[in-house]
Amino acid sequence: MKIPRLSVVTLGVGDLIKATTFYETILGTPPNQSYDGVTFFELPGTWISLYPLESLAKDISPEVPPARSGFSGITLAHNVHGKGEVIDIIERAKAAGARVMKEPQETSWGGFSGYFADLDGYCWEVAWGPMFEFAENGDLRFRDNT
Repeated sequence: MKIPRLSVVTLGVGDLIKATTFYETILGTPPNQSYDGVTFFELPGTWISLYPLESLAKDISPEVPPARSGFSGITLAHNVHGKGEVIDIIERAKAAGARVMKEPQETSWGGFSGYFADLDGYCWEVAWGPMFEFAENGDLRFRDNT
């Protein structure tokens, strides 16, 4: 039986060069730009790809409008090892041009997180939680509390 998994999240972006620079700054990892017109960030578990918004809409269907407006109801999350790392990443995002939506703070679920919107308005949560840990390969998992 094959295990279902989310392998790539593609973000439609207004300016591929600016978005690539932004994410390289935030993620601290070099992009793979081996394929013309698309950027990949090869992260443990799930990759992020950046693709021009108009091209992405056209790839889906001629009926899909490339315009985005308002909150989509989806957030992306970057879980980290500690509260200080949440603060550092939110500050790095702000310095790279992101808009901080929620300053890092204690959460109702026992963790610590903050939110920023990237250059194209995608909302990211940077979070630490005591219930999470990371496998050797970087995958997020629930901490064994037995």
